[in-house]
Amino acid sequence: MTSRDVNPLADDLDLVLTHTKGLWEELRGQKIFITGGTGFFGVWLLESFVWANEHLNLKAEALVLTRDIEKFAQKSPQLAKKSCLRFIAGDIRDFAFPSEQFAFVIHAATDASAKLNDENPLLMLATVVEGTRRALDFAVHCGAKKFLLASSGAVYGSQPQDLVHVPEEFSGGPNQSDPRSAYGEGKRMAELLCAIYAKQIGIEAKIARCFAFVGPHLPLDSHFAIGNFIRDAMSGGPILIKGDGTPERSYLYAADLA
Repeated sequence: MTSRDVNPLADDLDLVLTHTKGLWEELRGQKIFITGGTGFFGVWLLESFVWANEHLNLKAEALVLTRDIEKFAQKSPQLAKKSCLRFIAGDIRDFAFPSEQFAFVIHAATDASAKLNDENPLLMLATVVEGTRRALDFAVHCGAKKFLLASSGAVYGSQPQDLVHVPEEFSGGPNQSDPRSAYGEGKRMAELLCAIYAKQIGIEAKIARCFAFVGPHLPLDSHFAIGNFIRDAMSGGPILIKGDGTPERSYLYAADLA
């Protein structure tokens, strides 16, 4: 039995590999450290990493920071048992630095929770900002060549009615007098931290502003509208739309994200 026979994401992972094949050589024989590796983004990154590692015989390893190793093993047993993946438990804000060298650090850990953002904006802000600072400090400590921050489209704030598409250089931002802006403002500060570390310390920091996704592993019981729509459709409806039905949104498929 091959990996294709047991992995329902095989076609998607082939797509990822086809479009990124020339990039993986840089990781051959290297170690990568990933925070947030057990969330929606993280699982897709791990699936893609394992697929490329096995198909290209990279002999690379990934160490994944997670708050609950056992919970992840129950949710994703196919990843938990992979020999190229190791897991350490810890909080992104104060995790103990592993005593290893890593060539790359991917920082994808954050609480993308509307409930937390509404009920405890201080904790949301601290998790995003302090967590990014901790991840950057570790990247410097372990001698990483490159650092990737998974940021968010929330850094742009509310989209003006006359703006059909938000350009990357759009200078708008969240309302800093509204506590509900904790997540967006936190991501803006996280991006600024990356820029400061890049200039002051020299680490090659990269930022991906991510928003609006759909695909396997997306939670159906969270605040993601399309996940709720899929859940409601699977249960026979009705599909609840909290709005007047006029807004339009495009979604990026998870394999294209990876």
